[in-house]
Amino acid sequence: MRLSNLMASLPDLGPTPRLGYTGNRLERAAELRTNDRALAAMTGDPRAAAYVIGGDLIVTKKAEPLADPLFTLAQARALGAAVETVFLGHLDGAPRFGHGLTPAAAEALKSHDGLMVTDLRSIAVQGLVDAEHLPPIAEAKAVLHWHARHRFCPNCGAPTQVVDAGWKRSCPACGTEHFPRTDPVVIMCVVDGDRCLLGRSPRFAPTMWSCLAGFIEPGESFEDAVKRETREEAGISCGRIQYFASQPWPFPTTLMIGCHAQALNTDIVIDSMELEAARWFSKDETVAMLARRHPDGLTTPPPVAIAHHLIRAWAEDDIRFD
Repeated sequence: MRLSNLMASLPDLGPTPRLGYTGNRLERAAELRTNDRALAAMTGDPRAAAYVIGGDLIVTKKAEPLADPLFTLAQARALGAAVETVFLGHLDGAPRFGHGLTPAAAEALKSHDGLMVTDLRSIAVQGLVDAEHLPPIAEAKAVLHWHARHRFCPNCGAPTQVVDAGWKRSCPACGTEHFPRTDPVVIMCVVDGDRCLLGRSPRFAPTMWSCLAGFIEPGESFEDAVKRETREEAGISCGRIQYFASQPWPFPTTLMIGCHAQALNTDIVIDSMELEAARWFSKDETVAMLARRHPDGLTTPPPVAIAHHLIRAWAEDDIRFD
């Protein structure tokens, strides 16, 4: 079937799906993190609940139609002693915590009949829990991941202590304070008129093509990072840059800064250390990929990822550089 004929039969893409891990309804209540009396009261609050996380694994209760990722504090403790506990904030006045298990302890819970233990990516892509839980789970997972890898002071090497309800580690030996980090990453849909540039990493599923992306380096603006990464990975120089949206991406602790970029040349020269392929896609072809109706079975990333939204916004003519 010709793609032009396919387009005539394609359904409308419908309402824009929710961007994953965004729209966190929690009030973080940072002013309470140093208030020991308030924290003690919150742990005794019958409305308090926790997300239970062990490394990359999220523990949930089996339920229909969706799994329930919230446990009372007593239930969380019964699943295993916390390596760290993080105060995440309030939801309509009810305290929410992250209860961190060791990865081995979380893995062992897979044998429990009443529990579902799986990774966050699967939960998000498959819609295994209500979407409103994804942002606080991402928050908890990111902070607990940071704790697991920052138990010693990088300044003097001494063991550090958890303070401020899990939002800081303090070194008793040299007095240095350490805070959770977020690594900024640019992700860009590069546009040449009615074509966009997509690439493939060797890690991708065989049919998937996505936007180029890369870490922002020290002393670099996100606009400069877009231009550098696109030039390095695909040999394409960029002109105008339009910011689109950002997305927390807890794999492990990055912030995706989504942009559209205007291509100034079209000859692709890939960096084979970063990409296995890159090419230009027409709008018709891209819409077919978004709708999972491409004649060759090619796809874009799922709606949970900001790459999907960047591509869709361009394909629906919401982004133009003319």
